[in-house]
Amino acid sequence: MTEQRQDILLGVVFAVIGVAAAIKAAAYSGASGGYPMVLGVILAGLGGLVSLKALKRKRLDERPLTQHTPRMLLTLVCAALYLALVPALGFYTTSALLVIALPVVLGFRQPIYLGLVTVVFIGIVWSVFSLLLEKPLPTEIWKRF
Repeated sequence: MTEQRQDILLGVVFAVIGVAAAIKAAAYSGASGGYPMVLGVILAGLGGLVSLKALKRKRLDERPLTQHTPRMLLTLVCAALYLALVPALGFYTTSALLVIALPVVLGFRQPIYLGLVTVVFIGIVWSVFSLLLEKPLPTEIWKRF
């Protein structure tokens, strides 16, 4: 499949998912749908931009679907584990584990950098969801005891 066709298809898929998310979020009661609706609109817009950019491209190079299939599969496994563990361990704990584990699984070996990135990432996520949006997230496993 050509690089252009892949990018057009990917852009359309993201645009459709974004529009569907925005429509679904618009049906939420009160202001609870505002944030997910904005994210859906942004996703749809960026997907549209990817497709438009690909349509304007002149060269039609062939490109494999993935550059490194085992890494892609490991990433999908990590994503599935993340989704399965959030209800059990809590959002922040599972997110921290993912931010540490995914780079390690993919070959990154700088523990100090990983620790720093994890702390900064969790701090930003906590600030956005807990302080700015005041949205409850799944309870952390260590808070249940």
